[in-house]
Amino acid sequence: MAHSPVLIGTRGSALAVTQTTTVAETLSELGGFDVELVRVKTEGDINRAALSQIGGTGVFVAALRESLLSGDCDVAVHSLKDLPTADASGLTIGAVPTRVDVRDALCARDGLTLGQLPSGARIGTGSPRRAAQLRAARPDLDIVDIRGNVDTRLARVAGLVEGGPGDLDAVVLAAAGLSRLGRLDMVSEFLDPSVMLPAPGQGALAVECRTADAAEGPLSRALAAYDDTASRLTVTAERALLARLEAGCTAPIGALARVTEQGLALEAVVCSDDGSQTLRRYSSTSQADEDGARALGIRMAEELLAAGAAELTELAS
Repeated sequence: MAHSPVLIGTRGSALAVTQTTTVAETLSELGGFDVELVRVKTEGDINRAALSQIGGTGVFVAALRESLLSGDCDVAVHSLKDLPTADASGLTIGAVPTRVDVRDALCARDGLTLGQLPSGARIGTGSPRRAAQLRAARPDLDIVDIRGNVDTRLARVAGLVEGGPGDLDAVVLAAAGLSRLGRLDMVSEFLDPSVMLPAPGQGALAVECRTADAAEGPLSRALAAYDDTASRLTVTAERALLARLEAGCTAPIGALARVTEQGLALEAVVCSDDGSQTLRRYSSTSQADEDGARALGIRMAEELLAAGAAELTELAS
């Protein structure tokens, strides 16, 4: 592997290519090998229907995983919030790099905040989680389902992008993606997690490889050096919660774990689709390792189920 370039698979969107390029350059530096980007077209990039209709955000992942298993690429880079919680046979998350801003960001016309938007304002999002929490905070807003890349969505906001359709008053996007694309100047308000808990894994990347390649060699060593313990622990807790709830990536569920001086803390919310009902829980553990993180997520999921989470939204459990 040291003599031929390591092939790094990525979706073709500007955001995906930007974040994958950063990963590729870092792995090359850590492992002392050449890298080459391989663009893979996924169902989520081709099909413009609502994510809930075409299988959730897992549609962004399947083609990349097929490329890994077939040998067309050696590493695949995913937005971790897009990754299904079930293990993929033969594949391993070799590294979770240091997580960046977890928050959602409001990009509104005239620099308005969520509290300043007038009643009836049209807010675009493709995420049921964001839509439900927006409705919980501001039931008087009109939430519009949208798809498209970051620039396409920003162009929907009146006066934000010259020449755009401008048919919305605001959109909500992940702060991490806006930062990676250099679009933070479009943000009118970073939404506090007390108002909008992020998706499990938001702000983190997953660097996936074949399980055999994670065991030894230059790529294995580079991935191990790139892995950030705190980031891996927090996303492990959040994803364990999602897995135990048997909820897909598009369910109206937010979760955010933090490493604390005492160990690990986790906050989660389950919403009804219309935002009229929410269940919010907070818990912690002193066991700051992967087993402790997983147990924390499962325990909180059990608490939410006992409190009636399955009655608020569609959960397989």
